[in-house]
Amino acid sequence: MGVEIERKFLLKPGVSLPDSDHVLHIRQFYLNSDETLSVRVRLVDEAKAYVTIKKVTGDQLTVRSEFEYEIPVEDAREMEAFAVGATIVKNRHIIMIDDVRWEVDFFSEANEGLMLTEVELESLDTPVQLPPWVGREVSDDPRYLNNQLAAHPYTSWKDEE
Repeated sequence: MGVEIERKFLLKPGVSLPDSDHVLHIRQFYLNSDETLSVRVRLVDEAKAYVTIKKVTGDQLTVRSEFEYEIPVEDAREMEAFAVGATIVKNRHIIMIDDVRWEVDFFSEANEGLMLTEVELESLDTPVQLPPWVGREVSDDPRYLNNQLAAHPYTSWKDEE
């Protein structure tokens, strides 16, 4: 069993990002999703596809059990007919700072305008040096989980903040 430990942040408005080391176009949708368990299918650059099962372990949203498997792209495309909620569409910019991989997501379609960055950690107490473009932490706010963004897209609640 894999374990994902992830911290998530908003981007500071108006602050420039360093050049990306790589950009991925991602379409993902959920076959099942609730507060503690999700089954996600992800297409990356229309060239690879994965099914991922995530389960919150304990009371922290930052720690989840994770199982991920590559599947045929055509199967993933067909599975989208079974999606629950909106399809998440985003461009993910990979930015390496020292040995830390930052994933910066620019969302479109139902989550247009949302910009998040996340970093995966070895443990909960791993120190993280925040780059100047990183804003408020939202790791413990369930609204920013991708499965919740599929169920309740950003465009439907962003004005409530």
